[in-house]
Amino acid sequence: MRTLKDRSAAVDRTAEAAAVTATVARILADIEAGGDGAVRKYSEELDSWSPPSFRLSDEEIERIVATVPAQAIEDIRFAQAQVRHFAEKQLESMHEFEVETMPGVHLGQKHIPVASVGAYIPGGRYPLTASAHMTIVTAKVAGVARVAACTPPIRGEIPAATIAAMSLAGADEIYLLGGVQAVGMLALGTETVPRADLVAGPGNAYVAEAKKQLYGRVGLDLFAGPTEILVLADETADPFTVAVDLLSQAEHGPDSPAVLITTSEDLAREAIAHVEQILPGMPTKDMAEPAWRDYGEVHVVDTIEDAYAQTDERAFEHVEVLTADPRAALDRLRNYGSLFLGERTTVSFGDKVIGTNHVLPTRGAARYTGGLWVGKYLKTVTYQEITDAASSALLGEVCGRASRVELFEGHARSGDIRAAAHTGVSPEWTDHAFGPVRD
Repeated sequence: MRTLKDRSAAVDRTAEAAAVTATVARILADIEAGGDGAVRKYSEELDSWSPPSFRLSDEEIERIVATVPAQAIEDIRFAQAQVRHFAEKQLESMHEFEVETMPGVHLGQKHIPVASVGAYIPGGRYPLTASAHMTIVTAKVAGVARVAACTPPIRGEIPAATIAAMSLAGADEIYLLGGVQAVGMLALGTETVPRADLVAGPGNAYVAEAKKQLYGRVGLDLFAGPTEILVLADETADPFTVAVDLLSQAEHGPDSPAVLITTSEDLAREAIAHVEQILPGMPTKDMAEPAWRDYGEVHVVDTIEDAYAQTDERAFEHVEVLTADPRAALDRLRNYGSLFLGERTTVSFGDKVIGTNHVLPTRGAARYTGGLWVGKYLKTVTYQEITDAASSALLGEVCGRASRVELFEGHARSGDIRAAAHTGVSPEWTDHAFGPVRD
């Protein structure tokens, strides 16, 4: 492998990470102790935002949505229709079943929606309407009864398009509130806001740390880090397209990795040249430039098999395949959050409009998990029933022997009495009389 561009010298962010961890822990502890008052204190302190109520009334929502241009509303509805359709197909693929594994032994599986979900829709610098589609629409397709959604004000202003997206997605409660204080309110609950059973949605380093610290007390979609893109390309790819797509994800933040792995050195050099030409004029240069400088990589490998191997090793969130045979990657790759095949497809479609979910694993988590999907909002549970006495007796006998191997006498006795109920013979450890067989 030949490296034409690598990350700049690694920055030691240990102290910064420790400060984030400590700050988040303090805020969450204060919210747990102080409830609504603590939430308001931190909103005032961190966002200079303290309205009479963080929750928007139906009338306020209607008034805000009315300010959004008709074309924007139409586009939101289009994108949400794509997300809804794909989530419905995912739900259809999840089957409940009951099977008789032995005479009278019935085992089953069913899916129960989580009762209450907190959806965090990030903002801060830009209104991120698409996150409302991904978190709220998908939860509603799953059958979640209550979705409480939060999004922050943007420089003291109401992000009208985001509020519209949250409302159209089906949020039951909408709060104009951001950061750790929003995640803490959703996860821990306050005097006026019931706690959620699961919190979903991306956010900055503080939001991600809050979710990490709350894990176990509340369910989570996944731990999300900075957005990542890896473009896997051969000599058939267009270098200008490669450059544009790399920068499309670099603009998410100054620490967003953008990586090109290719079998063509000519393509690699041309793509780098295009990036350097495009960057100075990008309106989001303040984010994209440091991301490319500090986290951009370009590597040339000898074969397409080498490219697949390097891609799987990195296990990136987004993998865009620009090769002569992009669908071959479906059989060859296994570690990715979402796969984008061919030049007509782009990661940006996945982020905004195509219908697959954009809340995806980062920082190598694609080695063991996929992204947010309708199944994340469902609890897959099991049940069992035995209606045949002989089968209950057989299982009781085996349970008794297996439990005593593990020195679990209580478990063994629970099995013993099922066997005795069938045979009428009391086990040695009790003089309890068992009656005749009951069918």
